[in-house]
Amino acid sequence: MELEELLSAMDRTAANLKKLDNVWERAKPYIPTGPQLGSDVQYDSLRAAWADLLPGLPQIDGWTITDPLPDINDLGQDFIDCLDIGVPPTAVHAAGDKPGADIAAYRYRLDRARRRAARGRLEQLVAAVDVALPLAMGGTARDSTERLENEQTEKIETAIGEIARLLGADAENIDRWWDLHRHMRFSQGQDWRDIIELDWPAVRAGIEAKALGDSDPLPVPDIDLGQAASGNLTGAAALALPWDRLSDDGFERLLYDLLRDIPEHQNVEWLMQTRAPDRGRDLSMDRVLRDGSGGVRTERVIVQAKHWQSRSVNAVAVSETATAGKLWGPPLVRVVVLATSGRFTADAVSWAERHNSEGSVPYIELWPDSRLETLLARRPHIAAAHGLK
Repeated sequence: MELEELLSAMDRTAANLKKLDNVWERAKPYIPTGPQLGSDVQYDSLRAAWADLLPGLPQIDGWTITDPLPDINDLGQDFIDCLDIGVPPTAVHAAGDKPGADIAAYRYRLDRARRRAARGRLEQLVAAVDVALPLAMGGTARDSTERLENEQTEKIETAIGEIARLLGADAENIDRWWDLHRHMRFSQGQDWRDIIELDWPAVRAGIEAKALGDSDPLPVPDIDLGQAASGNLTGAAALALPWDRLSDDGFERLLYDLLRDIPEHQNVEWLMQTRAPDRGRDLSMDRVLRDGSGGVRTERVIVQAKHWQSRSVNAVAVSETATAGKLWGPPLVRVVVLATSGRFTADAVSWAERHNSEGSVPYIELWPDSRLETLLARRPHIAAAHGLK
């Protein structure tokens, strides 16, 4: 089946589910909460409408809503019976609430199926926008009021349109979604500057959150973990990670999640623009420092991600990043962290040590792959979530 055909079917299903939910909201006041007899003409009409809508809900993973709305006369009689025999009417209340529970269960399955269908294509579109945005500006001045239209802006607008199609109504809830569309509509140079620095970072994070729900599990082998742990295990626990599985963007997102998981780090966020010569995205955070006397202070830290595997990070790259750190503020940047999936050259380490010994600000911290692997070894769930386990 074509992706568009599936999305159209899901859109129609969502519309049918909305109609069914409206019927239920109108029917709920008629559901008895205690002993009663008799029915109601209006409720009988709603029962018929419910039954007419059920064929519009196809099965999702082998399940769909099949039960009709309950007969309110039967429910009322059940309350009377419970009263007569002196038992709590728990099951009767559950029967009255079942239509709402069925709607919630079906909506959950539909949302999950849509995420599953759209995830791969969303990743492709996000990557395409990441590539096209820097090219779209070209040599255009940041504050230009001239309308900017070129092949790259057309690619971006097309990709954003398809993203909206894939996400459906969820797209409207993404932070700065409407700001992005307003800036694309005016399309002046200054609008595209705001898209690059403000809109797209927020929208991108929202898309990633929508593409993978909190309930979507990571794949695991079909084994009994307890039995496997009781067997004779061979080999050793590996510390080294397959960094080549990550793209530049994937490494940056891994680092973002890792920093947020460290208790002493607060307010971890993407900076709205980059000063890195390699166009890598900077991260900002507040590091909480505590001393034995109970004193607490925070210092601002800038983190630069460098997914360099073909070469080590040299002294020039370290000095350029340190210089860029001085340009951020206020507040003053006290520490600059260079985190790489590779290594640092001996000259880079010497440069950082000399810089720090002189008391220069910002202080330079070098995080090679070995340090990241140690941090992730204590947080295997993060490594697994990013495909490194």
